Parts: sequence; structure tokens; C-alpha cells
Amino acid sequence: MVELLTLSVERRETVGKRRNRRLRASGKTPAVLYGHKQDVVNLSVATEQVEAALRHGSRFVNLEGAVNERAFIKEIQWNVWGDVVLHVDFTRVSEHEHVQLSVPVLIRGEAPGLKDGGVIKQHLHMIEIEAEPINAPENIPVSVNELGFNQQIRVSDVVAPEGVKLLADPEAIVVECVEPVVVEETEAEAEEGAEPEVIGRKKAEEEAE
Repeated sequence: MVELLTLSVERRETVGKRRNRRLRASGKTPAVLYGHKQDVVNLSVATEQVEAALRHGSRFVNLEGAVNERAFIKEIQWNVWGDVVLHVDFTRVSEHEHVQLSVPVLIRGEAPGLKDGGVIKQHLHMIEIEAEPINAPENIPVSVNELGFNQQIRVSDVVAPEGVKLLADPEAIVVECVEPVVVEETEAEAEEGAEPEVIGRKKAEEEAE
């Protein structure tokens, strides 16, 4: 069971890109709380608390301060390098209410098919799941330790964590070990790689004869 953390939140009275940049510079992350047909609330939360929750895999949290209720971290917006949290979306949710969300698929292990000349091709990078907030995982690990050459792992083969339901098409291919694609050299490329004809050489050779 994922540890339930408490995040201290403050109400944001002003919004906008410039204000959000100043907020981040002060060590806080802009956030929004919505759901259950209630008003949307603009909030800010200490960045270090958000990062601590993510490190612990805590998607279901207590919000304390400007609002006092349980919420689910529905979405995280990162910078282009993926190392700075720019914005957090919280959604109101009760402890046993099921939520649907997309989480990353992480490939683990080494496929035996690699030794037979195959390469790993991942088709599904995100997967839709349903779970109670407290059971929602950060990702779905998929082991390829038994994946042979020309074999596939489908959604139906993936063992979901306890309390988690996979919503993706059971026949969808998650990952496979296939023969590497060989790009054949075209006739034009072959001609480009040939030794260029030296203008005048043929004529000079004929005169020498």
C-alpha cells in the first residue's frame, strides 16, 4: 500500500505564466484542484513536498491549508528535460473511489532473443489503468527475461499489480523481439560511392595507344 503524505497548499489569487515563473523561483509549484462537480481552486504547493511525494510513489495525498481534503495527483507537467515539475493537477477523490489514468510502461530485464540477433521493439509506452487512488502505481513494469526471438508480449500477458486493472486492448502488443531492419543500399547510393570518372582520362589513354 502506498504511503499517504500530506502536502501543505496555499491559494493562488493570481495566475499567468509570469506569476508562475516567480512562484517556481520561490520554491513553490503552481497547482489546481478540481473534481466532484465543485469549484476549481488554484493552489500552490512547496516544490520539495511535490518531489517527495513523487519519490515515494504517492499519488493519493492529503491537502492541508487553503483546502483540507484528500486528492489524487492526476497529472504532472514537466519541463522539456523532465527534471523540473512545472504544474500539478489534483483531482478530488474519496479513498475507495476508482480512478482511471495513464502510466508509463517500463521494460525490465534482458531478452534471450537478443542473443539470436533480435532487437527489442516497444510498441506501448503508456497504458491506461483503473485502480483505487491508494493502489495506483507510478508505472507498469514488464519483464522481457523470457522473450525469445520473434516473440511478443501482449497486454493480456502483463501481470498487473494487485488492485490494478489494465484497460488497454488485451491483444495490443506491448513489446516484441524482432529481426533488425536492414536498410539496403540503393542503386543511386551505390553509384554515388563509386570512383568518379576523371574527365579527359579516357581520351588521353586512347591517344597514348
